Amino acid sequence: MIGFIIERIAFFAAIGGAGYVAFKGFSTIYRNIMLGRKEKLAGNLNTMLLVAFGQKKMFKRPVVAVLHFIFYVAFIVTQIELLEIMIDGAFGTHRFVYHLVEHIAPLRALYVFTVSSIEVLSLLTFFVTIIFFIRRDMLKIPRLASIDLEGWPNMDAHLILLMEINLIVNIFLMNTADMAASNGEYGLWLSGIFSGAFAGWDVEVLHILEKVGWWGHLAGVLGFLMYLSISKHLHILLAFPNTYFSRQTPKGYMDNMESVTREVKLMMDPNAAVPESTEEGPVKFGAKDVTDLSWKNLLDAYTCTECGRCTAQCPANITGKKLSPRTIMMKTRDRLEEVGKNIDANGGIWKDDGKSLIDNGYISVEELRACTTCNACVEECPVNISPLNIIMQLRRNLIMEDSNSPAEWNGMFANLENNAAPWQFSQQDRFNWAKEQ
Repeated sequence: MIGFIIERIAFFAAIGGAGYVAFKGFSTIYRNIMLGRKEKLAGNLNTMLLVAFGQKKMFKRPVVAVLHFIFYVAFIVTQIELLEIMIDGAFGTHRFVYHLVEHIAPLRALYVFTVSSIEVLSLLTFFVTIIFFIRRDMLKIPRLASIDLEGWPNMDAHLILLMEINLIVNIFLMNTADMAASNGEYGLWLSGIFSGAFAGWDVEVLHILEKVGWWGHLAGVLGFLMYLSISKHLHILLAFPNTYFSRQTPKGYMDNMESVTREVKLMMDPNAAVPESTEEGPVKFGAKDVTDLSWKNLLDAYTCTECGRCTAQCPANITGKKLSPRTIMMKTRDRLEEVGKNIDANGGIWKDDGKSLIDNGYISVEELRACTTCNACVEECPVNISPLNIIMQLRRNLIMEDSNSPAEWNGMFANLENNAAPWQFSQQDRFNWAKEQ
């Protein structure tokens, strides 16, 4: 009885502690995202179902897509067995769902099929995990062995794969020892095969092994939950809201600023009736820091999977330029995390640290100027992230706030202002070329 009580206390303490840590982490992320400026976006359920739930854009690369899909399906389906683990942990039962339906043949068969299918998916996931290790560490796929992944990003990717192996090993240990101790009562397919390795073992030892696997799997799940808020694998949650709020405007579209539009209209017709500005606070042209970006830009940054597909398709990067769309997203997230810690350290109030997203070890002017605005990164991203939108806002700030643009661009800007065209010809001479034909 005492052991029963201690185990229940340990279970609820683990659930409560992990839940608290995870809640704190996710609350901080939500707070940080909401530091961005307002942006009205209508949700699109079809986009979310196709892109996030259906993995539509992943299948541009079929082999990798199938491997990832196995991971994805296994993650969803294994939550069914996790539900039984949670019930057993809370009430001190053993295989609660099985014993609930064991005398109803169709339901018992469904239970055996479901849990056995989970085991098959888990075994497939084990092999997929090994393949992912090989791709990163032996084959060194360029987009997975890039210099921008050195340090924590690379360690993060490896930790997640190790966590996955831990979960799989423990679930098989639990099921296999349980099958051996019960002489195959539960009828699980793979565990029934593997339980032969425990033939002749003492039943008490098998019960201990089953408990080790049970607690090991639970600890792995709770550890993953707590770890998620500081990992790139946050995308398994944020991919859904991020795709739901995908912009429905054409790729590369950039909103006109109301204040600029007003000034242009007044320049064209000083007597025009132009409505008063509805913009709040001092007008900023573009974005200099993360708080000047919209909440959707910041959600993009947290959703980034660091897969590198955007960078692998970027023509600027391919031709040796410094620009990497993946780095743009990672640096935006790093700066946002720094801003969030600043606010936490100062009692919920932002204290100017003299830094911004442009330069200061984050995104350089050279990177911003290298972008050709071709939208390759936007098209390639499997979860509808737009590095281009961030790049364009930062470039707008450089040009309109800091007058920081190459001489060639300044010449074009002057021509646009004076001649309403990029070329150095007055409007009256614009069609002279036709007369020479």
